[in-house]
Amino acid sequence: MKISIITATYNSAATVRDTIESILSQTHQDWELIIEDGLSQDDTLSILREYELQCKGRMHIFSEKDEGLYDAMNRGIARTTGDIIGILNSDDFYYDEHVLEDINRAMENQPVDCIYGDLKFVQADNKDKVVRIWKGTQHKKGAFLRGWHPAHPTFYARREFFTHLGAFNTSFAVSADYELMLRFIEVAGLRNRYINRYFINMRMGGESTGSIRNIIRGNNSILRALRKYGYHPSPLFILYRMLPKIWATILGKLGLTKN
Repeated sequence: MKISIITATYNSAATVRDTIESILSQTHQDWELIIEDGLSQDDTLSILREYELQCKGRMHIFSEKDEGLYDAMNRGIARTTGDIIGILNSDDFYYDEHVLEDINRAMENQPVDCIYGDLKFVQADNKDKVVRIWKGTQHKKGAFLRGWHPAHPTFYARREFFTHLGAFNTSFAVSADYELMLRFIEVAGLRNRYINRYFINMRMGGESTGSIRNIIRGNNSILRALRKYGYHPSPLFILYRMLPKIWATILGKLGLTKN
């Protein structure tokens, strides 16, 4: 199956090589890479051009003004031609060379519409230093109301559902990824499966992890998304969401995170 990978870039010269190299190293080679660049002012585009030949026609670069990260991702989704769609951020990279192979196997051989897995957060300036781990679990009905959701960078879904159910709702600011997964899994009831393996190494400091302000904005948007679909979360909902992350961060600071 063909996997469409969308990477949004903006002044990503410091990290995008790792992103592209991790794609090129994959054992599953039936992929396309849609680059949505927001008119970078650094060397991002020249670096991407270096890799065009190695990608053998599978990299498609678009550099244009956008209205933010999720608008760029939506532009990429509209341009995909694969069977499966996933996002790989320009400061993230695949955990190992078999990630796409395992995604393909899970989607090809099982009655499943979307999958998700585990993620490691690494230091922004030291990609070998793990600071927090996100271990997923299999979704159960109502889990979103108990603070559960997949790690979005590990979320892959069949392209047809982005057509039927829509792409990212950009009005949800830094939580548009949460709203999309809520809509796909909890509301629409897509057949989903948790894969017990690491998919992504994610550098700390991105759109949703970069500041306390964004964390607060994100939680407010998440509550709004739940209410949009008629869900009424417990007053302790935010605590349910944040406690596992706080605990994982403490373990990381104590050096108890397994690399």
